[in-house]
Amino acid sequence: MLVLGLETTCDETAAAVVSLGADGRGVILSNEVFSQIAQHSAYGGVVPEIAARAHVEMIDRLTARALSAAGVGFGDLSGIAAAAGPGLIGGVLVGLTTAKTLALVTQKPLIAVNHLEGHALTPRMTDGIGFPYLLLLASGGHTQLVAVRGVGEYLRLGTTVDDAMGEAFDKVAKLLGLAYPGGPEVEREAARGNPERFQLPRPMLGRPKPDFSLSGLKTALRLEAERVAPLNGTDVADLCASFQAAVVDVVVDRTRVGLKLFREQVGHPTALVTAGGVAANGAIRRALSRLAGEAGLKLVAPPLELCGDNGAMIAWAGIERLRLGLTDDMTAPARARWTLGSPDPAPVTV
Repeated sequence: MLVLGLETTCDETAAAVVSLGADGRGVILSNEVFSQIAQHSAYGGVVPEIAARAHVEMIDRLTARALSAAGVGFGDLSGIAAAAGPGLIGGVLVGLTTAKTLALVTQKPLIAVNHLEGHALTPRMTDGIGFPYLLLLASGGHTQLVAVRGVGEYLRLGTTVDDAMGEAFDKVAKLLGLAYPGGPEVEREAARGNPERFQLPRPMLGRPKPDFSLSGLKTALRLEAERVAPLNGTDVADLCASFQAAVVDVVVDRTRVGLKLFREQVGHPTALVTAGGVAANGAIRRALSRLAGEAGLKLVAPPLELCGDNGAMIAWAGIERLRLGLTDDMTAPARARWTLGSPDPAPVTV
C-alpha cells in the first residue's frame, strides 16, 4: 500500500509518499516540506492570504518532487490523501482541491484526512504502538488530551479554554521581541535563563478535569516584563525560562490528571504519546518522559521533523483509513474547524 499525502493547513506546504511496511509501521519514501517562515516573519505571525498564495505556487512542484524522490509514479499509488482541515480555509482548499483533481484524473481513491488525526496516528507510523493510548496534542492551534481508541475513535478528555500552547509561546516571543516562530526562540533563551527568578502562576493546577488555560500565564509574564523594563538580555532569558518552567509544570499536572481519567473511562493505555509542534520542546519532552516512567508507561514522541506539519503524517493517516475501507468522494468538504470525531457544522464544499 502506497499513499501520497498533501498538507496545506497553515504555513507549510508539504507532500510525501509513505508505504505500509511488513511490520505494520510506515516507511517514509519521501517527505518534502516548504516552510513559509520567511514570508510571514515580517508580520510576526501567519497571514492567511499570503499562506494560501504560497500553497498555490508550491503544491504542484512539491508533489512532483515527492513522487520523484520516492521513485514512484501516480500509477503506483494506492490512494491520494489530503488534509481537509482544520486550518486556514484558503490553504486547506488548495491541498484538498489538488488531491481531488489528482484522484479524479488517476482514478485513485481519495482520503480526506483530519489534520489532527494525522498527528494522532503518527506514533503508529514511527513506533508501531497499539491502541488505546493517551495523546497530548500541543501545537500552535491546538492543545488537547485525547484517548486514541482506534482509527476514527477519539475521546477528548481535556482541551484549552483559551490560548493553544504553541500560540502562547509565539505571543510571549513577540512580547519579548524575539523572532518568529516563537516556540524555538523561547526554548533557546530559556536554556540560558533562571527559571526561578519570576514567580509565574500555574493555571488550572489540581483541577479534576484535565483542561488547560494559558492566557493568565501570558498576562502574568507581560506584567513582570513591564515591571523590569527596559529589558536586557538576561531579563529576556529569565522571563523565557520562568515561562517555560510554568508551562512544563502545567503540562505534567494536566497530563497526570488525563492519565487518571483515561484509566477510569477507557482502561490501561499502551503508551503516553505527545505530538504537534510543541512536542519538539525538549523541556516538555523530558518532563513527560519522567511522568510516563512514573506511570509505568513508555513516552512515544515523533522525531522532530514529524512534530510540525508534514505530508508524511497525512499519507500515513490515509493508509490507516484506506486499509479499513474509509475513503471519500468528490463532495468531501474543506473545514476550518474539525475536532477529532466530530465534523464542523459549516464545511466548505469544493
